[in-house]
Amino acid sequence: MKNKRIQSNILLLAASLIWGFAFVAQRRGMDFTGPLTFNGIRFLLGALTLLPFMFFFKPSISFSFTKNRLLLLHGIMAGLALFVASSFQQVGIIYTTAGKAGFITSLYILFVPAFGLLRRQSSGPKVWTGAIIATIGLYLLSVHENMQMGTGDLLVLISAVFWAMHMIVLSYIAPLHDFRVLAFIQFFVSGFISLVLAFIFENPDLEQLNNAALPILYAGIASAGIGFTLQVAGQRHARADHAALILSLEAVFALLGGYLLLHEKMTALDLTGCALMLAGVIISQYRKIGNQELR
Repeated sequence: MKNKRIQSNILLLAASLIWGFAFVAQRRGMDFTGPLTFNGIRFLLGALTLLPFMFFFKPSISFSFTKNRLLLLHGIMAGLALFVASSFQQVGIIYTTAGKAGFITSLYILFVPAFGLLRRQSSGPKVWTGAIIATIGLYLLSVHENMQMGTGDLLVLISAVFWAMHMIVLSYIAPLHDFRVLAFIQFFVSGFISLVLAFIFENPDLEQLNNAALPILYAGIASAGIGFTLQVAGQRHARADHAALILSLEAVFALLGGYLLLHEKMTALDLTGCALMLAGVIISQYRKIGNQELR
């Protein structure tokens, strides 16, 4: 069991690294195409990325929707949560930086234990202490001189709520199914809905897709096809709140990617806010000290 937890930690850490730099691709892609178009192509490409793995390495269960109605239902549930979360995030990132979006998204680490209250899983004082510290950091990072939160920051914050829901859903269903098949279904559902709405509201064309080819390829193959699959695989042997702690490190990688690749500048106040948010999410997950287990 210990080895499985270590493997899960490595898989989740790899996912956080890929996702952190994906914020750069997502931000760059918005210079050329609409958010629904971007997400639609991204997740369908992610689904296609998994097909060779399912062909050469057969899933451990029969890939038959008639015999696996529960698998289909769970895949649709995960896909809907993924669609809503990614849509809010992708629209919000138009109006904010990749670094800020990464840190605000990481607040799902606080929403996961908060939703635990609804499931009668109480959280200790450290969780709420971390929540207060992270909220102060969010204020410093996102609230402007007019005492209002920026539109982009608010939309990304809403996405963090749905990322938490997505993570909780996966914590229940991932251990029940082959992770490749489950990931394929959620990608297809999210990508299909996004693309249908894109043709209604955005009118995508080939020139847009050509200009955004590199960001879409990274977001589709690396972030979706590899990153989200690593998340599904990692959460088979990890609690939702423990997985959230590791995945929240995407905020650090997002800030690094925005600085290195997009030359995004952050003020001392912004950096202070980021530091407080990071401290808050870590404190919220710190359970025991000394020789006891930290998870």
